[in-house]
Amino acid sequence: MNGRFITSEDIERESFEWGESGWVARPSLTGSTGLCVMDVTLSPGQGHAFHRHPEQEEIIWVREGRIEQWLEQDKHELGPGEAVYIPTNVVHASFTVGDEDAKLSVILTPTAGDDGYSVIDVFEEEPWASLR
Repeated sequence: MNGRFITSEDIERESFEWGESGWVARPSLTGSTGLCVMDVTLSPGQGHAFHRHPEQEEIIWVREGRIEQWLEQDKHELGPGEAVYIPTNVVHASFTVGDEDAKLSVILTPTAGDDGYSVIDVFEEEPWASLR
């Protein structure tokens, strides 16, 4: 068995202007080439603007708070226990709703690149720049 326990001290955290990402599983941490798993916190009034993953499909599962979730040009509000599935290369964005942090579990598969994650930002391009 090559599994491992991942404690809170093992999770590699990074801060961004929109919140925080904690790497739970990626090649450098677990050796997995099939799973990229993140513990994400979106701060109030913030979000991960329009982007796509050219090599990965994704699930975003809301654990706490509420988000305005965009899937291409459709939006839907999601709360605790709700999720969105995003196919490979589909443009999407997530923004907090209200004045609480939104805590998300994010799973991408398969891994991409050395850190397990591949993203292309498109929030400055139309039609994405004018949607929100």
